[in-house]
Amino acid sequence: MNFFLKKILKNQKGQGVMEYVIISSLVGIVCITAVKGFGEVVKARINDMKHSIVENLKV
Repeated sequence: MNFFLKKILKNQKGQGVMEYVIISSLVGIVCITAVKGFGEVVKARINDMKHSIVENLKV
């Protein structure tokens, strides 16, 4: 029983995959946050352009 426990604890094959998953998750979270913040700026600018166009059109 002790041999199998030591073998399981020394097995590090999945460590590289787990590190990749953690780093990928962190990068994804940063990208989602950046896109969300950037999206608000784009939305505000589009609304400003829309109001400017409506004000300058003479109907």
